[in-house]
Amino acid sequence: MSFCGPASAAQIAPYKDSLFAYPEILKTGDNGDYVVINYNEMRDINGRDQIPERRVKQTYLSMQPKRTQKDLAVTTDAGAMKVMTVGKATGGASFIVIYLHGQGGNRQQGMNDYTFGGNFNRLKNLLNENDGLYLSPDFSDFGEKGANEISSLISYFKAQSPRAKLIVACGSMGGQLCWRLANDTAASKNISGLILLGSLWDDEFFSSAAFKRRLPVFFGHGSRDPVFSISNQEAFYRKIRAQGSAYPVKFHRFESGNHGTPIRMTDWRLVLNWMLSIPS
Repeated sequence: MSFCGPASAAQIAPYKDSLFAYPEILKTGDNGDYVVINYNEMRDINGRDQIPERRVKQTYLSMQPKRTQKDLAVTTDAGAMKVMTVGKATGGASFIVIYLHGQGGNRQQGMNDYTFGGNFNRLKNLLNENDGLYLSPDFSDFGEKGANEISSLISYFKAQSPRAKLIVACGSMGGQLCWRLANDTAASKNISGLILLGSLWDDEFFSSAAFKRRLPVFFGHGSRDPVFSISNQEAFYRKIRAQGSAYPVKFHRFESGNHGTPIRMTDWRLVLNWMLSIPS
């Protein structure tokens, strides 16, 4: 499956694509923007993990990113912040991905090589091998203070790699920060796309400058998510499509998946290549 047409920008090079590819596509719609993926816990957790939900099998891993991984304390306009990085943290990044954890998480979650079926390890490798920069920060809350901190952190790293597109990926409650950033005119200028994984929606997005400039949005959601209803998230996806002609938005539904399934199963290379191919 490819999201990108002939006018696509340079593509992120493959990394263990056969292991992380979607196991079975049940349905596609909306010209490929809506995809239903078969999720099977026995195959996708028990068959993939050495210790279910705690340690993925070694074949899914590469520890090459450890060579550039750092745990930093940086001083931003919002004060000192702790952030873990992989890749070109001092400048020259070709693109940047920042992951914002959900309730009860911290900066360690997005750097954990072994959980979520090794999907964060794959993301780290994709960024590391393609001259990118990956960021996983701590922040104070999911409200105004946290959004200000993330906005300042984005500004800090964008100043060092001003030509790099920056994608914000938000897990679960972290989506509150995704939408706060999108609805902030100044902050959203530094963002080239939003990825929401088992997360929520925000109708204020439709009045934002980010929506007017057609900021790409990707949703990954489990059909059995007990925290954020998939019916509400799918309705929001439909609302975006209805209000913006050919708006760049995609939805991947993991059939029978739970709250954390999109973090485990989303094909990072597929989604990032689509998002980076869209002109800013």
